[in-house]
Amino acid sequence: MKKFLKILLRIVGVLLLLGVIGFGILYAIYNEPIPEGKSGPAADALAEKMLKAVNNEAYTNTRYLEWSFLDGAHHYKWDKENGRVQVGWDNYEVKLNLNNPSKSEVLENGAVVIDDLKTELIATAIDYFNNDSFWLVAPFKIIDKGTERSIVTLEDGSEALLVKYSSGGTTPGDAYLWKLLPNGFPQSYQMWVKVIPIGGLEASWDDWKIMESGVALPATHKIGSITMDMGVVKAYN
Repeated sequence: MKKFLKILLRIVGVLLLLGVIGFGILYAIYNEPIPEGKSGPAADALAEKMLKAVNNEAYTNTRYLEWSFLDGAHHYKWDKENGRVQVGWDNYEVKLNLNNPSKSEVLENGAVVIDDLKTELIATAIDYFNNDSFWLVAPFKIIDKGTERSIVTLEDGSEALLVKYSSGGTTPGDAYLWKLLPNGFPQSYQMWVKVIPIGGLEASWDDWKIMESGVALPATHKIGSITMDMGVVKAYN
């Protein structure tokens, strides 16, 4: 038995070492510092061009948004007008009140949850919603309160929009570099976020569709070989 445990520990040690080496290689290849940009009226004008391309007016007037995330593991119905979101995962459903989270209703297998578990599940639902909704509507959040915008000139001479979040969401301090088509339509962004240790990873924004309300929303994203599916996306009034 002792011999077996020693062999097992050696195997685990080797796997951990390989993992560290692999991460180090990926970090060396892909990690980038946040680029320097130029803020001012030109950056704000580029942001407005991007918002027009995705029909921000239609998004503002959209009441309901539905989507899922992580291959359907999380699913949402968001009433933007009333600040309410139905958040579902595993056996839980949280009827989230964004304006007053403590008044949210929490269900487990259809039964009402109370006390400390309720508070914990509300916090989880807020974290899920902040992250998963960003992957759906980030283009419409580039002029939110607490954002800073600047223009970065890329190697090919095109202009990209760098948006830094000094407040809001779950992880303030994150930054995103939006790469745009000539008409301002977003193709991808590079990310500098607290939850990802490699700075500058790029995620595509793909399979855009015009929703019932007229707003343009994406159905998938790709980070390297990984595809992130937003499920059946709906936007309507």
